[in-house]
Amino acid sequence: MTAMSAFLPWFFVAATTLHNLEEAIWLPAWSRRAGRWHAPVGAAEFRFAVLALTLTAALVAGLAQFQGPESIGVYLLAGYALAMLLNVLVPHLGATIAMRRYMPGTATALLFNLPAAAFVVSTAFREGWISTPTFYWAGPAVVLAIMASIPALFSLGRRLTGRGVKSNV
Repeated sequence: MTAMSAFLPWFFVAATTLHNLEEAIWLPAWSRRAGRWHAPVGAAEFRFAVLALTLTAALVAGLAQFQGPESIGVYLLAGYALAMLLNVLVPHLGATIAMRRYMPGTATALLFNLPAAAFVVSTAFREGWISTPTFYWAGPAVVLAIMASIPALFSLGRRLTGRGVKSNV
């Protein structure tokens, strides 16, 4: 049994969940004072979006394990890991440095997402679960899909909860 087939996808999901939990608790209030680094976002809509993204991480982890090497599931997982690697730098580390104050999610991004996501991508390559030519287009496609989904998830969260930026944190 390989690391990819045994525990690694779920290690990534755990790291993503911890990160999203930190953001869900503190980022909505922080966003009201973030200026150009983050548009103000209500607690309910933000928490809906991170819940959906966390569940998506679990879904693609399960698909990757079920489908195995060179599958759609494993490329979705590796692309999601790439998105979380990039998320460490922008906005978390970048905003924390530029604003000279902590952006919620930075600690968990550095402590959990960075190693877990890097381990997923490097292990997937090393164990032959993904190939370089396919990952070169699939990884960025997943990153762009996740980025595009965020405003839609905020909008859906506002509709479902009836609460937006002015909601209580």
